Amino acid sequence: MHEKTIRVLIAKPGLDGHDRGAKVMAHALKDAGMEVIYTGLHQTVPSIIKTAIEEDVDVIGLSIMSGAHIPISKKIMEAVKKEGLDDMIVVVGGVIPTKDIPLLKEIGVSGVFPVGTPFKESITFIKGNVRN
Repeated sequence: MHEKTIRVLIAKPGLDGHDRGAKVMAHALKDAGMEVIYTGLHQTVPSIIKTAIEEDVDVIGLSIMSGAHIPISKKIMEAVKKEGLDDMIVVVGGVIPTKDIPLLKEIGVSGVFPVGTPFKESITFIKGNVRN
């Protein structure tokens, strides 16, 4: 049986202007056989959700370096629930203090990947958690 290609949306929400990590991660996911849509810098929560729906993605990957990961993740998870996107997983990467990981998981983020997480770990997590 042919496995479905995993579709990942990489988004840079808010005013964070650092996107090298997001671009490198997008490249690693593509190398792992996934389709990647990268939205570019300064995205709003509504624009991220709209793109996720239009592109029919399996994963929303947020890259957040600004320290606003908790409020942004809360807004994203509220929008995911409101739109009924229960089959989509949300992962967050970037500058994430270890102490914030339990709260992110509590609000519904599936995976948290602080700076320095090996690509293999993120890729394995996504492949193991996407609902085909």
